[in-house]
Amino acid sequence: MTSQRTRDRMVTRLQRQGIDKEGVLDVMRQVPRHIFVDEALAHRAYEDTALPIGYGQTISQPYIVAQMTQLLLEDGIPSSVLEIGTGCGYQTAILASIFPQVYSVERIEALYLQARQRLAELDFYNVQLRHTDGNAGWPNLSYYFDRIIMTAACTEVPRALVAQLKEGGVMVLPFDSGRDQTMTKITRGKDGLVFEPLEKVAFVPLLPGLE
Repeated sequence: MTSQRTRDRMVTRLQRQGIDKEGVLDVMRQVPRHIFVDEALAHRAYEDTALPIGYGQTISQPYIVAQMTQLLLEDGIPSSVLEIGTGCGYQTAILASIFPQVYSVERIEALYLQARQRLAELDFYNVQLRHTDGNAGWPNLSYYFDRIIMTAACTEVPRALVAQLKEGGVMVLPFDSGRDQTMTKITRGKDGLVFEPLEKVAFVPLLPGLE
């Protein structure tokens, strides 16, 4: 259930769901999702479902990972991306297979340590990780990010993230209206943020502080 054939079936399903960027499909085929889940759940790694990774968190379903990645790439491959919520590190690995430089933050120390080990074992050297509050983004960086991806739902966009996004940059996140969550693409224009709601989703909430 973790064979290349199983991954190929997952990619075929992603194509039927509307994922059409070959670069994204190739990376989804190559990165071993089963390595990022508990061994007892490895046989379910390539199903189109979210799976628990402990600490009240989940690994997103493959379609959501691919869709969020594809949204970040609509205008080509920018140089840098900031990920809010490293989790198990799977989305991070997908990003690192495409983007030249990935920055990722995680508030739960145990998940941060697991992800760091997994990414190192897979030889992803273009990733920088921090154990920090995602609401603060990546403080004290000397430049702004081309793209930001958030893997937890927020009721308002953290000001620190807006400040760290380049003009013309894109942020993809689940936005929680209080009634439901919507995958949203946000572009930072000269006159502020432009919101483009896309589809209904279900994510864990963005929480403050560290664990």
